[in-house]
Amino acid sequence: MTERTEDLAVSLFGELLIADQLARNRISKVLPKGMELSHFSVLNHLARLQEERTPAQLAKAFHLTRGAMTNTLSKLEWAGHVHIRPDWDDARQKFVAISPAGRAARDAAVQSVAPLIADIVKAIGTDRVRAVLPVLRELRIRLEDAE
Repeated sequence: MTERTEDLAVSLFGELLIADQLARNRISKVLPKGMELSHFSVLNHLARLQEERTPAQLAKAFHLTRGAMTNTLSKLEWAGHVHIRPDWDDARQKFVAISPAGRAARDAAVQSVAPLIADIVKAIGTDRVRAVLPVLRELRIRLEDAE
């Protein structure tokens, strides 16, 4: 890799990391009271899938340790946002599903987050955002494949 390519790579990752931090901070501020970004992410994932997942599958999907995911799921279960049940075939395993209350909480969070994100997309320009999405998607896929 040439020095110029390395500089470009450092600049790219610097911008991504700063944008990630700023986006997390802004989104966290508009989420419903008591909801953390990790909670919203898991609820949103389960709502999109519309099927149960094991804690291990969720941990893998979010690139977290099982312990970190178990902590998040415990908080979501306590809030009534997910149902956790044993696997009837293998008692060592559990399944997680979003509850009706969790779906309502997720929908409320989307209502509070969507205008913030839409304003940013509008300011940048929908065509420019559409143009960069394939690059960001490929970057994510290459980073996932590297793990």
